[in-house]
Amino acid sequence: MKKRIGVILSGCGHLDGSEIQEAVLTLLSIDRMGAEAVCFAPDIPQHHVVNHLSGEEEPGARRRVLEESARIARGRVADLSKFDADLLDALVIPGGYGAAKNLSTYAFKGAECEVDEGVARAVRLMHEARKPIGFICIAPAIAAKVLGREHPELTIGSDAETARSLEAMGARHRECPVSEAHVWQEGKIVSTPAYMLGPSIAEVAKGIERLVEEVLALA
Repeated sequence: MKKRIGVILSGCGHLDGSEIQEAVLTLLSIDRMGAEAVCFAPDIPQHHVVNHLSGEEEPGARRRVLEESARIARGRVADLSKFDADLLDALVIPGGYGAAKNLSTYAFKGAECEVDEGVARAVRLMHEARKPIGFICIAPAIAAKVLGREHPELTIGSDAETARSLEAMGARHRECPVSEAHVWQEGKIVSTPAYMLGPSIAEVAKGIERLVEEVLALA
């Protein structure tokens, strides 16, 4: 029987939602390794909408995270309110600014951020069930905030300022190259820098493939 891996998306597009390449590489790696991806997203408004050609915010534009995430999942995405940890073997959260703007307020408040209630619930339920969780790119900030009291080992690559903010939330930062993933065996938490480092989709793919491989090994 295939292992079922939950994937929490945060919209569509790296400036205001899920980083599309990271999300697609995650789904591809899960499928290639013989598992099944089960996509979720919170049914909430995006913080804002950004024109990805100009990089500028579009005043007055409104989009919803669940509807935008359906673009990546080809319509096969469930409302995060229906998340049931008993039906999953593991969880992965791709990066993109959506993780820091929609799934949390990390982009605006740093270490003083809040995490969306549904996202925090999903992370806690999986962690309490001793099921592995993978965090990609900036998504480890969510792990630091939700699980900070347990001092999880996490990586966002090598950016000193971001590392300090994760540590301010209780995490222990570990530097990691883009092509690798860091595993906190004790807590079954895996993280990889992805586009926190870049420099290319090929290198990012290596790290995400490694993360999915480690997550499945722990499941």
